[in-house]
Amino acid sequence: MSGDMLGWDESVFRDETVFDFEYVPETFQHRGEQMETLKYALRPAVRGSRPLNVLARGPPGTGKTTAVQKLFDELAGVSDVQTVRVNCQVDATRYSVFSRIFEGLFDYEPPTSGISFKKLFGQITERLVEDDEVLVVALDDVNYLFYENEASETLYSLLRAHEAQSGAKIGVIVVSSDLDLDVIADLDGRVQSVFRPEEVYFNTYGEREIVDILRERVERGFVEGAVGPRILDAVAERTADSGGDLRVGIDLLRRAGLNAEMRGSTEVSVEDVEKAYEKAKHVHLSRHLRGLSESEQAFLRTLAEHDGKRAGDVYDPFHDTTDLGYTRYSEIINKLDQLGLIDAEYAEVEGRGRSRELSLSYDAEAVLERLE
Repeated sequence: MSGDMLGWDESVFRDETVFDFEYVPETFQHRGEQMETLKYALRPAVRGSRPLNVLARGPPGTGKTTAVQKLFDELAGVSDVQTVRVNCQVDATRYSVFSRIFEGLFDYEPPTSGISFKKLFGQITERLVEDDEVLVVALDDVNYLFYENEASETLYSLLRAHEAQSGAKIGVIVVSSDLDLDVIADLDGRVQSVFRPEEVYFNTYGEREIVDILRERVERGFVEGAVGPRILDAVAERTADSGGDLRVGIDLLRRAGLNAEMRGSTEVSVEDVEKAYEKAKHVHLSRHLRGLSESEQAFLRTLAEHDGKRAGDVYDPFHDTTDLGYTRYSEIINKLDQLGLIDAEYAEVEGRGRSRELSLSYDAEAVLERLE
């Protein structure tokens, strides 16, 4: 067997967990300014006061979640500060956000039924006052709360907690990846008046920055020599082409490594990267689809088969599949349009007034393959 072929018990990976999206890197590069603003906002919490609220915005894969996790890891050593990060793609209602906060404070989930929001809220705020603790809540992917019309109620409850329960100290970090969403303008006036956040913008990484960040993943995740500089550059270039979303690059490295192993090779080749890119470029798509309800997925399946048709024409086959009415159908269209999964363009139809033309934003085959 030649020297550059893998044995049965060998791998090109030293530690494959480095390529998980949840992995928090030891060094957090090219985000010093953003981290300083976040620390400035949260510093009062360490002194036992209510922290400043923060709005963190930026395209997907620009380090927003990692920044929050890094910060929360640092605050874990502070005795009177509690931190809870809520993934709003999973918890997209006020009740489920507060259930997650309850779990973060008490280390067990509240009963799934029979407990009112008022009681849940009361137990959380009472606990904070009794233990004289400051709570920092990060609403990650807050855009999902807006899609479900739950954002204003949720933020209102968090920001007004000290009025409902004297002495409750809660700060909120709101994280949004939807650049079309004007978070503050889209909130109710009563929430706008109390939510005056420090704003932090996470700009897209440039190609050189992508190389720096991915190099650290390569050094930690691959055995020495498995990924050369030329390969790293090819991955960075592809990542930059995908809007600079670091998750594409991380997924691309992992898939390229798996392709090399498949060939039994100890080194990743440019061909391994090219082949992997066909799947890695759909990281966004896969992530969005995972968070959809059954009826939303059913709508995408129907649309994949009737792409480019008018909303009225797509409704009938959708209704046949799901038995849902036109109001819910319309809500699904609006949400998936906001998510960027579909385009719903208004067009004039002769004799019928305005109608929406629906089309997928991704290749229909790619969508169907990931809905399997």
